[in-house]
Amino acid sequence: MTKRDYYEVLGISKSASADEIKKAYRKMAIKFHPDKNPGDKEAEENFKEAAEAYEVLSDDNKRARYDQYGHAGVGGAAGGGFGGGMNMDDIFSQFGDIFGGHFGGFGGFGGGGRQQVKGSNLRVRIKLNLDEMVNGTTKTIKVKKMKLAPGVTSKTCPTCQGSGVQMKIMNTMFGQMQTQTTCGTCNGLGKVADKIPSGANEHGLIKDDEEISINIPAGARDGIQLNVRGKGNDAPFGGTPGDLLVVIEEEEDNTIKREGDNLHQELYISFAEAALGTSKEIPTVGGKVKVKIDAGTQSGKILRLANKGLPSIDSYGKGDMFVHINVWTPQKLSKEQKEFFENQMESDEMIPKPTGKEKTFFEKVKDLFN
Repeated sequence: MTKRDYYEVLGISKSASADEIKKAYRKMAIKFHPDKNPGDKEAEENFKEAAEAYEVLSDDNKRARYDQYGHAGVGGAAGGGFGGGMNMDDIFSQFGDIFGGHFGGFGGFGGGGRQQVKGSNLRVRIKLNLDEMVNGTTKTIKVKKMKLAPGVTSKTCPTCQGSGVQMKIMNTMFGQMQTQTTCGTCNGLGKVADKIPSGANEHGLIKDDEEISINIPAGARDGIQLNVRGKGNDAPFGGTPGDLLVVIEEEEDNTIKREGDNLHQELYISFAEAALGTSKEIPTVGGKVKVKIDAGTQSGKILRLANKGLPSIDSYGKGDMFVHINVWTPQKLSKEQKEFFENQMESDEMIPKPTGKEKTFFEKVKDLFN
């Protein structure tokens, strides 16, 4: 099934500001919220579709990739955990603050009643080198997270008797009216701590270290967010743990520079190699390759190695590797070398004779982008 344009989903223009995006999503979320449309599957799908659109358009990096590549630019891992696996817990845990006082928060479907307990999310950043981004990798990291302390116990909230809500009677000009509000003692959980071990907070949670292995898929990009479910902070009283949100950062390579899916590197050769021709072994993200340097190569020449770049964002094909040739001018010469070059200075073969067909630096750059 073809996905609708995210701007169309929220009913906004492509130039919409962050505030306009947020207001549009809030309007759609309230309109199709499950509490207002019980049992309506179409409304539920519209609710999820709006959340997916907001998840992309509210993030500057994802919005830029979407504007350039469409849905392919934020598909799979680039979708931040929603692509193909969205559920209501995801929406309320990440965007519950959008709904304000209209609906209950804390990961539940609100409107009163006992709230679903879910731990908060954690966010970490992981640096990857080019090889890891291209081929994928597994990283083991240590995070500090809130864990349920050993020995903690809970009991039914004495105020709401486990319902999570309190009933209030109000006298109005129309007579008495009954209202329902979230229980102020247990915050809608229906439980309160009974026995709390030393060092734990009022919810029985204690901060501790945990080692977590994270599988990074091939083709990861700088700025994308991966969602590792259930590896965030524990929830009070044995509820659902939050998620670990992993933001990818690209580690700058000393040799290879990235430009989109294309890669660039500088290759220095000597006068002799430029004049006589040679072959050089250079590193790429897929391993080392040999490139041929033709006799008479001029400084500034660019060699293109097709498909030696990164996988394209839409998963079709790869970028290229561009090797920039620089002829190295020796800075120190022996007496014999100086004599050699002095004898060659007036040689006809050593005198520059441009034909007019040589491309300028700007023309070469233009060719790269074309």
